[in-house]
Amino acid sequence: MQLLTVLAVIAVQAPSSGSDAPAGAEGTLTIARLQYDGGGDWYANPSSLPNLLRAVRDRTGLPVATREAVVKPLDASLRNHPYLYMTGHGNVRFTVAERAALRDYLLTGGFLHADDNYGLDESFREEMAAIFPDRPLVELPPDHPVFHGVYDFPEGIPKIHEHDGNPPQAFGIFDRGRLVVFYSYESDLGDGWEDVDVHEDAEDIREQALRMGVNLFLHAIGQRVP
Repeated sequence: MQLLTVLAVIAVQAPSSGSDAPAGAEGTLTIARLQYDGGGDWYANPSSLPNLLRAVRDRTGLPVATREAVVKPLDASLRNHPYLYMTGHGNVRFTVAERAALRDYLLTGGFLHADDNYGLDESFREEMAAIFPDRPLVELPPDHPVFHGVYDFPEGIPKIHEHDGNPPQAFGIFDRGRLVVFYSYESDLGDGWEDVDVHEDAEDIREQALRMGVNLFLHAIGQRVP
């Protein structure tokens, strides 16, 4: 579906509550932050998602909420959110029931963006292998549509923070051709979404992070448009 068509359909379906809509209000477009167990700081980068939502609102005109919602894997409200985001520096662990709930959410229209904030990688990969033993994480090529939405990233995911100095990579899990998990690794988009005084990133770096975030949000929403 063409981007302008996606935006038009979303605009019709979205509520008319405007930019002051609270996070999690029924029918309000927002991002859901995933709260998980295992010791990792799932709450990291507190200013990141409000800033990304502001960028989505300002650059697309969509009436998104001013703040994110917070959900756990077993919350019934999980299904209300087409864009599920998780980050952190430490371990992540899901129970058997949580794994089943996340798998069902993702296979019935949901989208998970996992953003490694340095330290999440090993446990996240283990959990994805447990949730999707039949669907491996694969590296996304630069020509994948997620890199060519509102903004064009001809080389793929941008590098925001150095971490180990390795090149940034984007991985995905697919179901019948649909991208259900997007994993940003050695990039740290969330740091680039934070308030400017938190990490003191250069403006062009923050802009790249926000542009990639807008692409991700619209890609997630667009997959839910019939």
